[in-house]
Amino acid sequence: MSVSMQIQGAIALITLDRPQALNALDLDSLQALREHLVYVRDNPALRVAVITGAGERAFCVGADLKNTRSSSASYAQALFLANESAADAGLYIRLMDLTDLDLHKPLIAAVNGHCLGGGLELALQCDLRIASSSASFGLPEAAVGSIPAVSGLHRLMRAIPAAPAMQMALTGQRIDAHQALSVGLISERLDSHEALLARAMELAERIAQQAPLAIQALQTLSRSTAHLSDRDAQRLTELYWGVLRDTEDRIEGRQAFAEKRVPHYKGR
Repeated sequence: MSVSMQIQGAIALITLDRPQALNALDLDSLQALREHLVYVRDNPALRVAVITGAGERAFCVGADLKNTRSSSASYAQALFLANESAADAGLYIRLMDLTDLDLHKPLIAAVNGHCLGGGLELALQCDLRIASSSASFGLPEAAVGSIPAVSGLHRLMRAIPAAPAMQMALTGQRIDAHQALSVGLISERLDSHEALLARAMELAERIAQQAPLAIQALQTLSRSTAHLSDRDAQRLTELYWGVLRDTEDRIEGRQAFAEKRVPHYKGR
């Protein structure tokens, strides 16, 4: 199977499993990845997903250009099609953009080895990114006459300062895990693949223990306020705070704090 999923309690571990192709994403693996994420989205027992790559060499090196279907359709013909039909007509990048899935559950990218092109664009769509010391990151598209097609530059410039983001995009050069940590592209660097997965699951477990509605509100605010003024961001923040104020989980959280016990959240 090109993408596998294991369920561990409230956590889904999704593995891009094409190590012979450096976990590049062809249409079958893109569809499988999306199916797994929809399952995570729709399963109330799951609260967090970890995405990683099989093997030691790569997290993901982007689209598998050798195995994406060719099409005689023009861009204009494909543009107005639904995602699946557009992918069949050559616009495979549609399936790499996960925003249409409306996934309001945290994703953690556990990056081992190369994380390039569409692989970095996938990692940038995750809420947290951690990496092993062997990881490398890059957007090499300009070197082959193209640009990052899945909002890679936009997301990279939101994730790290503009200067290193533009240097990566304009030169096509990679940065290593040490540099990625220094600019804030990842939050932690681990010594080995094993330590990376253990830490990813540890973080996922910690997130899964938090109040689900509060986690969803934090995700939504992080995605919705970056372009707002301080005043407008505060208004939206207050709105979400008000939505959470009288939920069962918030009442339970305050009561558990007073009673010095672990809270039991139900997502309502």
